Amino acid sequence: MLLFGAPTWLLALLLVVAMVGAAMVGLAIGTRLRDSQDEVRESFGVLQAALIAFVGLILAFGLSLAVGRYESRRQAVVVEANAIGTTYLRAQTLDEPIRRQSLALLVDYTDAELRLSLVRPGSKAAAAAIAEASALQRPLWRLAAQAVREQPTATAPRLYEETLNDMFDAQTVRVTGLANRVPSEVLLVEIIGAAIALALLGLHVGVLGRGIVPLLLAAIMVSLLLFTIVDLDRPTRGFIEIPDTALVSLRVSMNLPPAAP
Repeated sequence: MLLFGAPTWLLALLLVVAMVGAAMVGLAIGTRLRDSQDEVRESFGVLQAALIAFVGLILAFGLSLAVGRYESRRQAVVVEANAIGTTYLRAQTLDEPIRRQSLALLVDYTDAELRLSLVRPGSKAAAAAIAEASALQRPLWRLAAQAVREQPTATAPRLYEETLNDMFDAQTVRVTGLANRVPSEVLLVEIIGAAIALALLGLHVGVLGRGIVPLLLAAIMVSLLLFTIVDLDRPTRGFIEIPDTALVSLRVSMNLPPAAP
């Protein structure tokens, strides 16, 4: 959908033009109907007030959907960083050469997950980052299984194997969260409903012969709210991005010598 793929500046411009344009169209029509009877003016006012209240509820619903998805994505990054960090620590308790090979693969895996924070979900770059991390899971699991076979009664390999499985699950949750967007139908209903409400508001203002400044301010405020809803659902672009501080801090810590020699 255009709302997800468009550059941030173009998205903001389209929303402002759509909302202000709808308000101006309504204002132009209302100005021509200014000489209508008082009953017509009153009916326009009632209809406009009812529609604005309805659109307000729809916008609040869309904002709650976007905020909920944003929070789940941010939490998924923290959970994955914790899972990788725990796995990296437990890998240090394995015997050589499995220990050294696993630590190197975990560093590469963290780099791949970091790249996922820089690409647009659904793009070829995102698919490449996911494929790279998934490809590293097979040698990691093979080394973990080898460690368990070599020491079937030892505790460290089994604990490492358990944490490694949690790390794989955390990646699945994060990738699924990035693809879980607010339905396009909901966003379209919000945009169309807001445009109709602003057009009726402009119509009412034109019939009453009031000033244009409050109408423009209302259109801009609605545009900002719509932009916030859409921007929250663009996790790796725009002004509201998913922070990857936890993964960055983890990767920096991997540059230090392992805590367990």
